[in-house]
Amino acid sequence: MTEPYTAIQVVMMPRDTNPFGTIFGGVILSHIDTAGSIGARREVLLRGGNAKASFVTVAINRVEFKQPVMVGDVVKFLTRLVKIGRTSVTMHIDVIAERDAQEIPVTDAEIVYVGVDARLPVTDRRPIPLMG
Repeated sequence: MTEPYTAIQVVMMPRDTNPFGTIFGGVILSHIDTAGSIGARREVLLRGGNAKASFVTVAINRVEFKQPVMVGDVVKFLTRLVKIGRTSVTMHIDVIAERDAQEIPVTDAEIVYVGVDARLPVTDRRPIPLMG
């Protein structure tokens, strides 16, 4: 795997809470998906790959929620390349909450993205080669 890249960093707000006062898992999943796609694009471009590729999620291989995320946490989404295939990229995403001068690993995930040409109509989009 490659060195971690901070794809996004977000402050968790009261609107993101569930009835138990912690951040909804779905909010974290949404940010994970966004961060992973940003990281996937970056990794392909760093290797001289297809600049026309936009990334869509095809599989969430694994997500593990380790600790709750709280309102006010500054949450970093660190991406690392696992694998680049012909048309897909597998990314690992570590989610770290900064709280009271501590960094707390709260979630990690592995997601597979496929490259498509977003300039085409949605009905015509097919996986495109990423490298070469």
